[in-house]
Amino acid sequence: MDEKRGQGELLKQFILSQIEQKGPIPFHQFMEGCLYHPQYGYYQSGGLKIGKEGDYYTSSCVHPLFGGMIAKQLLQMAEILGEDPFEIVEMGGGRGFLCQDILDWAKKKAPHFFSRLKYSLVETSPHFLKEQKERLRPYEEEGKVSWMDSVTFERGKAQITGCILSNELVDAFPVHQVIFENGTLKECYVTQRNGQLKEVVGEPSDSRLIPYFESLNIMLQEGQRAEVNLKALDWMERVGRFLEKGFVLTIDYGYLAEELYAPQRRKGTLLCYHRHQTSENPYQHLGEQDMTSHVNFTALIKKGEEGGLGFTGLVTQYRFLLALGVLQEMESLNQEASELDGLKWRLSLLHLIEPEIGMGEVFKVLIQHKGMAKPVLDGLRDLNSIPWPAHSQNFSPPLVGGDEEEGEKS
Repeated sequence: MDEKRGQGELLKQFILSQIEQKGPIPFHQFMEGCLYHPQYGYYQSGGLKIGKEGDYYTSSCVHPLFGGMIAKQLLQMAEILGEDPFEIVEMGGGRGFLCQDILDWAKKKAPHFFSRLKYSLVETSPHFLKEQKERLRPYEEEGKVSWMDSVTFERGKAQITGCILSNELVDAFPVHQVIFENGTLKECYVTQRNGQLKEVVGEPSDSRLIPYFESLNIMLQEGQRAEVNLKALDWMERVGRFLEKGFVLTIDYGYLAEELYAPQRRKGTLLCYHRHQTSENPYQHLGEQDMTSHVNFTALIKKGEEGGLGFTGLVTQYRFLLALGVLQEMESLNQEASELDGLKWRLSLLHLIEPEIGMGEVFKVLIQHKGMAKPVLDGLRDLNSIPWPAHSQNFSPPLVGGDEEEGEKS
C-alpha cells in the first residue's frame, strides 16, 4: 500500500471512529475531515495540489497577468485611500503565485505604490506555507511579505487599512448538504454500514439552515439537493471586523442565490477534483481529492452589509480583467516576446477570459468597501467604454456584446 493510500485508509478510520462515537455526522464535518484533518486532510498533507501535476488549476497559476491586473486594481484602491501604508492580507495564498505576481507588477510598473505596500498571507496548509516561503523569500527579505497567524485574523486582534484578498478560498470551506423532501428541509449525514461510508438524511443540525433559505427568498423544489456554506458567513463576519477601512476583493466561482439554487441544479454543485478529473462522489479518494462547491455571492453580500461592508460590485472574471486592460497588457508583452511565447501567452490568457470554455464566466469578482462612500473602480466599469487594442477582435465579439448588469445586487 503506497503512502497516499495508507493515509486515505487512516483518514477513513478516523471518520468511522467519529461516527462510532457520535452517530451519523453532518456532511460538513465529513468534508472538514477530508480536507483539513491535521495529518491526513487533503490540504494538510504533502504533494502538489495546484498546476499541471496536481489536481486542479487556479487563475493565478495560468498566467502572471492575472496577478498583474489585480495589482492594477489594488493600486487604484490605494490611491482612493490616500498616502498611508496600504496593507494587503491574502487569505489562503496557495502556492504563492498571486502574491509574487502582484508584487512583481507593482515593483516594475508602480514603484511608489510598491513602497507603500505591506503584504501578509494567512495560510493553514503546512505544504503551501513552505512553498510560499520559498517562492517569496526575496520579498520577505525586502520586508514586503510576512505571514499572519490565522488566530490573529479569526479573533480580530488587529485591524488593517487596505484590502483583504482571496482567490478560490470560499469554495473550499466545508458545506452542509441539504435536500428538500416531503415538503421539508432535511440535512445529509454520513454514517457507515459494514465499514463502508453511507449517506442518510435527518433533521437539520444547525438552526441557521432553514432561515438561510428564507432570508434569500429561495424555495427548493421537491427532491432538490443543495449546499449551504455557513463557514463562509462566519468568515465574512470576521472579515468585516478585521477591516478598519478599505476593500474586500473575493474571487471565486459561483452565482447569485437565485441562479445557484435554480431548479435545474437538482444535484447541487459539490464537485471533487482528482488529477484534473471531476467527480460527484466525495466518498472515494479520501484525503486525496479536493472538494468544492459553488459560492453563494448573494449570501456574502448580505452578510457583508450586516458587518459594515458596502456592496461595490460583482462582475464576471472576464469583465474584470478586460476592464482593467488585460488585452492591452498582452499586446505590449507580445511586442517583446518570440512568436512561440506570444502564442503560448495568448492561449493561456484565453483560458482566463473566455466565457464559454474557460474560467471567464463562472468565476466572479466581488468587491466590497468599508469606511467610505461607494467608490468607482476600473475593474467594475462598463466594457463598452474601453478602447480596444487593434488585435483584440478575436476576443471582442463574445465578450462585449450583450453586456449584462452583473454589478446589480439581487
